[in-house]
Amino acid sequence: MGMIGLLGLLVAFAAAIISIVCFLIGQARHAKGGSLPETLAWAGRIGVVLSAIALTVCCGVLVWAFFTGDMTLEYVLRNHSDASGPDSWLFQLAGLWAGRQGSLLFWAWLISVFGLVVALRTNKAEKPLDNMALMVMQLVLLAFVSVLLFSEDNMPFTLTDPSYFGEDGSLTAGASALGMNSLLEHWAMAIHPPTLFIGYAGLTVPFAYAIAALIVNDDSSEWVIRCTPYALFSWLFLGIGIGLGAIWAYVVLGWGGYWGWDPVENASLLPWLIGVALIHSFTAYRTHGTFKRWSVMCACIAFTTVILGTFITRSGLVQSVHAFEGDSVSLVLFLGLIIASLLVGVIGLVVRRKTFGVTEKAEGDLDSVFSREAAYYINNLILIVFTALLAYMTISSALPPFLPFGGQALSAGTYDAIARPITIIYGLLIAVCPLVGWKRTDGKAFWKKARIPGICALVLFIVLMVYFFTYLLPSYNAIIEKGGSAAAGLLEQGAPAFYNGIAIVGLAVASVLFFNALFMLVKNLRAGSRSIRNRFAAIGGSMCHLAIGVIIVGLIGSAMYVTEVQAYVPYDEETDTASTLTIQDFELTYAGNSIEPQGSDIIYTVEFDVTKDGQPVGTVSPSVQLTTTTQQQKLNASVLGFPLEDLFVVYRGVNADGAFSMDVRVNPLISVVWVGFALLMLGTVIALFAKRRITSANQGDAKPCKEAEDDLLGKSSEAR
Repeated sequence: MGMIGLLGLLVAFAAAIISIVCFLIGQARHAKGGSLPETLAWAGRIGVVLSAIALTVCCGVLVWAFFTGDMTLEYVLRNHSDASGPDSWLFQLAGLWAGRQGSLLFWAWLISVFGLVVALRTNKAEKPLDNMALMVMQLVLLAFVSVLLFSEDNMPFTLTDPSYFGEDGSLTAGASALGMNSLLEHWAMAIHPPTLFIGYAGLTVPFAYAIAALIVNDDSSEWVIRCTPYALFSWLFLGIGIGLGAIWAYVVLGWGGYWGWDPVENASLLPWLIGVALIHSFTAYRTHGTFKRWSVMCACIAFTTVILGTFITRSGLVQSVHAFEGDSVSLVLFLGLIIASLLVGVIGLVVRRKTFGVTEKAEGDLDSVFSREAAYYINNLILIVFTALLAYMTISSALPPFLPFGGQALSAGTYDAIARPITIIYGLLIAVCPLVGWKRTDGKAFWKKARIPGICALVLFIVLMVYFFTYLLPSYNAIIEKGGSAAAGLLEQGAPAFYNGIAIVGLAVASVLFFNALFMLVKNLRAGSRSIRNRFAAIGGSMCHLAIGVIIVGLIGSAMYVTEVQAYVPYDEETDTASTLTIQDFELTYAGNSIEPQGSDIIYTVEFDVTKDGQPVGTVSPSVQLTTTTQQQKLNASVLGFPLEDLFVVYRGVNADGAFSMDVRVNPLISVVWVGFALLMLGTVIALFAKRRITSANQGDAKPCKEAEDDLLGKSSEAR
C-alpha cells in the first residue's frame, strides 16, 4: 500500500512539473500563433488531470488502510480511531486529515481537484487567462507535493517500524496506545477540518486568476467573473468550518465557550475576514471598474493568510492545543510561500502599472465620502487593519521582545478589547452601505430609505434595552459584587461604564443593521418573479448583513454576560446523596451517578435534575470519558437549551474527599449566535447561486450578463 501511495505522489509531482512547463512555453509562443500553443495548453491540462487522479489514488490508499485497519503505515497507526458505534466510520475517514502528513496530502488533493474543475469548466473556450491560472495552481500544488515527497517528517506513506509489532504480527502494548486523540472523536470535529481545507484550497483560485491577469496583461473584469464563484464557495466553507469548530469547542472541550482566540482559531478567521473584503472588491471591480489593483492584491493577501494559518499550525513557533508538531521543512516552505505570494502581486502590479492603474476619474476617485465606493473602501480598510493586527497578535509570542507584545502570549481579554469596538464600527458601516448610492448619495433619498427601518430599529433597541437592564446588567453586577477571579477578569476588560457602554452601543448598531438589511431583503423579494431570479446576489447579501446583526446580539450576551459557578458538590457514597447546586434561577438536584464501560473507554456520569424558578425543566448528565489505552480524558458537557439562554454543565471528576467537581454556566443568547450563523451560511449559498448565473451569462451573450449584474446589484434606474 505504501508503494502505491509513493508512486501516486511521484506521478503527481511529475505531472505538475510537465503541466507548468507546457503552460509557460505555450504562453511564450502564443503571440506567434500556430497550433503549437494550443497543443502545449492541451498537454498542460492533461497534466492537471493526471495530478488530480494521482493524488486521488494517494488519498484512497490511506482511506483504505484506515478502514481495513492496516497498521503497516505509521501514519495510520498514529491516527486511527478505536471508537465503536454508528459514528465510528466517520472517525476512520477523519484519520485522513487528523495528522500533519495526512492533512497536507488532503489539502494538496483539494487543490488538484479545484484545478481539475477549472480545467474542465474552461476547456471548451480555453484562453491564455485560464491557462496561466492553471499554471499558478500547479505551482502551488507542486510546492505541497514537494514537501510531502522530500520531507521525511511529512511523508504519509512511511512504513511502521518493525519494533511496533510482536513476533506474531500483533501490535505491542506501546503501539496499541497510539491512535486518534479522543477529543477529536466528535462529529463536528470530524467534519470541521475538511470544510476549512476546502475553503483554504478554494482561495488558491482567485489568487491564481489574479496572477494570471497580470501575466496576460488583462485588466478587464473577466478574471474576476471567472473566480468570484470560487471565492464565495471558499468563504462559505470557511464559515461552515469555523462554525463547526465553535460547536465542537462548546460541547467537547468543556470550558463553556465557543471561541477563545487560540492561535489555530485565529488562523481560520484570517482568510475568512479577508474573504469578505475580496468579495466586496470583486463586486466593485465587475460593476464599476474600481479597486482593480486592490482586487489583485486582496486575492494575493487572501492566499497569504491561508498560508500564514498553515504556518502558524505547522511551524512549531506558536504554541496551541490544536497545532501540529512543528518541523523545519514546513517552516521554510510556508514562510517562503507567504513572502512569494505577496511579492508576486506587488511586483506584478508595478510591472503592469499602466494597465492596472487608474486611467479615468470615474474608475478610482471618490466623488463623495458618503457613497458606496467610499463605504467599500472603508470596508476594505477596516478588514485589512483588523486582519493584520490579529495576525500580529497571534504570532506575537514568537516575535523578538523589543517589538510590541513581542514574546508575549496575549490573553483572550486583550483580543476582546480590540475586536469588540471594531466589530461595532464595522456593523454600523454595513448597516449604512446599502442605503447610499454609487458616486454620491442624495440626502432626501437616503432619509426616505432610512426612516422606516430606523423607526423599527428604535423599537427593537428598546426591547433589547429592557432585556439588558432586567437580565444582562444584573448578571454583570452580581459577578462584580461577588468578587474573585471572575470579577477581576471582567474589570480587566474595562471599567463597568465602558464595558456596558460597548454592549449598549453594540445592541443599537445591531438593531439598525437588522432592520436595514431586512427591509432591503423584503424589497428584493417583492420585485417580481423575473427580478427575483436576477437578484439572488442582492437577496443573499441582504440576508448575510441581517445575519451579522443577529450574531452581534448573540455575541454580546454569550461572550460578555456569562454567569459561572465552579464548585465541589459534597457527595455521601453510603446514602448516595449530594448537595444541591444553585446558579441564578436554576437549581441542580443530584439524581445519581454511574460508571459504564464503552469499548475501550470508561464513562463516568453524574446526573442532576434541573428546576428553573422552582419548575422542573429537564435533566443534565455530564460525563468524563476515560480512554483506557491512552489514559486520555474527555469532558462531555451536558447542555439544556432555552430560547434566551443555555445551562451548560461540566463534570470534572471527584476530589480527594469524593466531592463532585462541577463547572456550571448560564450562557445568555447563545442560541441567537447559532441562528445568526445559519442565516449567514444560507445567505452565502443564495449569493453563490447568483454568481453561477452571472458566470454562465458571461460565457454567452455579454449584454444579458450586464443586465443580470445590474439587477443583482440594484443598479436599475429605480435603485439609483
